[in-house]
This record gives sequence, C-alpha cells and structure tokens, in this order.
Amino acid sequence: MKMNTFVPDVWFIALSSLGGYFLSLTGLSIGWMIGTFLAAALLSFLRPSFLEHGQNQRGASKHWLLIGQCILGIELGQKINLTFLHIFKEHWMTIILMLLISIFFSLLSGFILWKYSKTDMLTSFFGTAPGGLSAMPGIAEEVGANTAVVSIIQTMRVFLVILIIPLIVSSWSGSQAEQVIQPSRTASSFDIGNVLWTILLIGIACSGHQLAKYLRFPAPWLIGSMIGVAIFQSSASFYMGHDIVPWWPHAVMIVSQVFIAASIGGRFQKDMFIGLKRTIIVALISTIGLIFSMILCAIIVSKMTGIALITSVLAFAPGGIAEMTTTSILMDADSTFIIAVQVLRIIIVCIILPPIFRLLNHWDQAKNIYSQSSA
Repeated sequence: MKMNTFVPDVWFIALSSLGGYFLSLTGLSIGWMIGTFLAAALLSFLRPSFLEHGQNQRGASKHWLLIGQCILGIELGQKINLTFLHIFKEHWMTIILMLLISIFFSLLSGFILWKYSKTDMLTSFFGTAPGGLSAMPGIAEEVGANTAVVSIIQTMRVFLVILIIPLIVSSWSGSQAEQVIQPSRTASSFDIGNVLWTILLIGIACSGHQLAKYLRFPAPWLIGSMIGVAIFQSSASFYMGHDIVPWWPHAVMIVSQVFIAASIGGRFQKDMFIGLKRTIIVALISTIGLIFSMILCAIIVSKMTGIALITSVLAFAPGGIAEMTTTSILMDADSTFIIAVQVLRIIIVCIILPPIFRLLNHWDQAKNIYSQSSA
C-alpha cells in the first residue's frame, strides 16, 4: 500500500462507512455493507477533489479489500466443523446438480449478452460466469477477453446481488427459524492470552494466504486464511482438550464489511460505461434473470433437502465468496455450508469453463472464416 494514497483511502473508507452507519440504524442486518457500498459507489461517481488518488487509481486501494477478506477468512475459519460435510454427504447429488444448473443459467446469460450486444463471445461468457470479481477478470485477461468489460459486468452482478438477495432473505428471516452451526466461542473482554492467540491466528491466516496463492486458489486471502485458521485452531483445540478462545469482538466484522464494501463500491466509475449502453442494458436484464433463476433453484434445493431456505439462497446466489459469506454471518445463516458451495462452484467455474470458452470461441472464429471464404 503506497503511503501517498493512504490518507485519501482512509478518507474514502471513512466517508463511505457513514452510509453503512446510517443504514444500520434501520435495523437491517446487512446495513453496514449495503450502506457503505452505496456510499462508496456515489463517491466514485462524484469524484470529489480531496479523494483523488492520481491517474492510475480511483477509490480505495485493493489492499483494503484484501484486509477485509482476511478478517472474514479468520472469522469463518473459527466456525469450521464437520457439520457441512454431513449435509453435503446426505445431499451431494442435489447440490452438484444445482451447481451445474446455475452454471448453465450463467452460460445462457452470457449467450444472450453475446447475441444481443456488441460484446465478443469470450468477454460475454467471462462477464457472466459466476466466478467472482477476484477470479474471472484475471482469467479473462489470460485468454484475451476484454478485462474492463468483464470487470464491469462482474461488478454490476455483485452490486445487484448485494442489493436484491439480502433484502429478500431479510423478509424471510423473521418467519423462518434458521438451523445453523453454533458460532465459534470468542472473547469480547480484553485478555492478554486471548490477544496473543488472536495474533497467532493472524499469522496463520497470512501463511494460509501464501499457500493458497502458490496453489493458485481464487480469493487466496479469504480461502487461504479460512482453511489455515480452521486447521490450526481445530488441531490445537483437539490437542489441548478444550476450545482455545481468541479475542474477537463484533466490531471486527463491521470493519471487514466496511473494507470489502468500500473497495467494491469504489470500482464504479462514469467513464467505465462510455459506449457500453447496449451492453449494460442487456447485461442488466440477463443478470436479473440469472439472480431470480438461482433463487428458484435455491427454493427447490430447500424443499428437496430440508436445508434452511435462507442458507440455500445465499449458497447458490451468484455473488461471489466474500459477499455471500459476509451476508451469511450477518444473517445467522449456515456460513460453513454457504462457503463450501460457493468455493465448489468457483473451482468448477475456474477449471471447467475457460477451456469450454476457448473451444466455443475457436468454433465461432472458424465458422466466421468459413462464411467469409464461402462468400
């Protein structure tokens, strides 16, 4: 993180967090994240002079997003247990089927975008693939797709998911009892032993990130820190014969929400939408269709398996790991199951879809060459 951007970053995040604070006063459980997100997007559009970072950076630095993901990973790592394995073992066929259906709907969304806009095939498919902001733009760049357009469409999908999904599940949460994993024990009172254990977990989280980065996992700060903390804390607690309690006040998760929401919201810029009116309109319609298709799939999964409806919706929502797991924690859903499904889908998307996209693009180019030669 460059020191000359630190002060503007802090100002940007602080002002964005005011939106989260005011929305949290309404009692909305996801208020901090949505409010900060909307405020950050508004500031990015207005671009006040005292928040300028220079020509190469707008909004908050990506490092704040990574810090937020790391905090979220540590939070989730403390919750890992064998419950989601039991659920997955019982319903693995239904879950895999629904994941494949969700990928099919994303491909259909990409096909619609390709056919009814001026966006090329690769960019359309990568833009609508449910792989998240952290993974898809990088992969798209490697295969020659338009990274800027992919980022815009992926960001727009995250924006819509963050706005639509929490509002829908919030309306359900009052009338449905959620069976969730018991949250990890944490200490809110300041104790030197608890603080030392927290520092150790932070070190383990950083080591987990390095391993996940080496193994080329998507969102390594989130997945690596989560897996590292989960394995280390579970092993240590088993060896000691009791739970080892870190110092982890609730305010830490608010900080994580603010960092993640401000970083994502800060990606919205006016000049990103120049010349993309038709593409944005088609992508908007297809993305809304994708979101509600996933909600329908989630309802089917909930009916077939008995998994709580809120957990099912958040698990299959095409919003990315960080966004949906943050929402799950705030809404007391089964965050372990949700991140398991989200990670599994991203792994499938990152491994299976790029070769398919290349094959389809090669077929389309060959078809165009044949048509031109025939003419």
